[in-house]
Amino acid sequence: MQTPDFKFYIPVEVRYSDLDPQWHVNNTRYLVYMEQARLEYLRNLGLFEGQNFLDLKMIIADVHVSYLAPIELGQQVRVGTRTAKIGTKSITFEYRIEDSGSGQLLATGEVVGVTYDYRAHATIPVPADWRAKIGAFEGVDFLN
Repeated sequence: MQTPDFKFYIPVEVRYSDLDPQWHVNNTRYLVYMEQARLEYLRNLGLFEGQNFLDLKMIIADVHVSYLAPIELGQQVRVGTRTAKIGTKSITFEYRIEDSGSGQLLATGEVVGVTYDYRAHATIPVPADWRAKIGAFEGVDFLN
């Protein structure tokens, strides 16, 4: 079952080390799950090969998470990722963390990544090929 607006999902294995003393997934791990989904999303679109992080061309500027229900050890979860907006030098990603079986929404998130040249230590415009590839995948015109 895929939510109409989210075309890309990855499964997440909940590990013992993800748990906090209350025996549910610690709030910081949700960000790790979203990061993994974002990297797989970019790899899936051919925007990052996963070999050298200097080639990623993105640095995170802002993060928001809404925790809606706890995640527990053994629970099967998945993370949906989509691009909501592309600015001059930024990309806004949105996330859904949900139970794989029931589809229950467990958390939502938003992350703003700024396109960045790590070698020059400077922000850069979002590359045109990124706009085109993301737009084609999402069915949105990000070129204008």
